[in-house]
Amino acid sequence: MRAVIERFFRLEEHGTSIPTEAVAGLTTFLTMSYIVVVNPLILSQAGIDHGAAFTATCLAAALGTLAMALFANYPIALAPGMG
Repeated sequence: MRAVIERFFRLEEHGTSIPTEAVAGLTTFLTMSYIVVVNPLILSQAGIDHGAAFTATCLAAALGTLAMALFANYPIALAPGMG
């Protein structure tokens, strides 16, 4: 199974390994979870409906990440910024 994963994602060619990618995936998941929780809280303080802000944040993150994956073929997750 390990060989199939390494061959499919060409991990050796990209200079990475399964454990490295697992840590990167977990880090990205935790970061996106933080943004999905905090961004709507900040926007609701400005008077925007919390549910609408949550939905918009999730949709923007999903669409941005899919666009980066499918069109740019680049492993970066995108989400609305708070800066």
